[in-house]
Amino acid sequence: MQKQIIISGATGNLGGEVLKKLSGLGYGLHINIRDSGKAKDFDQKTISTYPADLSDETQALGFVEDAIKKAGRINAGIFLAGGFAPGKLADTTPADIEKMITMNFSTAFNLVKPLKAHFEANGGGQLIFIGARPALVAAQGAGSFAYTLSKSLLFQMAEMINAEGKASNITASVVVPSIIDTPDNREAMPDSDFSKWISTADMAEGIAFILSETGGKMRETVLKLYNQA
Repeated sequence: MQKQIIISGATGNLGGEVLKKLSGLGYGLHINIRDSGKAKDFDQKTISTYPADLSDETQALGFVEDAIKKAGRINAGIFLAGGFAPGKLADTTPADIEKMITMNFSTAFNLVKPLKAHFEANGGGQLIFIGARPALVAAQGAGSFAYTLSKSLLFQMAEMINAEGKASNITASVVVPSIIDTPDNREAMPDSDFSKWISTADMAEGIAFILSETGGKMRETVLKLYNQA
């Protein structure tokens, strides 16, 4: 039986490419949507949709429980939900930090808690986060303080999951792009050389590799997809 996977942020630019890649591999995919009317946009034969706002802990828990009920067993979680905001430390407010942490950390954390418990009871599982290079290279994060801070929390969470999950075969990986080639990023940086960025297709390939039989043997994985940016 192919892996059953929970995916957050599947309605975004990266999400669409990840869904296409993993659907093509025959995985059973379970995604949250905030607008139930969008369920018709997805092929229900391979993609199961659940209405949930992942910033709400109760709704996130319900999403995981409903997916487990339908699939019987969830093998992996992929956390694509998030957002970006510029701003140096001097210009950042507590509200800015709270907003970025909610979008980039809490939406993942609220799924990780119930998924980790499910994995512990069922022989393990994989968790895949989307990091950001500025969280690894401090100088690059100066212009997006709240965003970078929120992304750094994902790396810390992955490290702690890996330390605690060794005995129960639970792994956490972080895929780190430089700049993802999306319409929004092209609009924000129109004078850039887009060929040096990382495509959403390449990001999806990286995620698919982590889920593969070989990729599943990697540990404490930080996969840097920088291309030439």
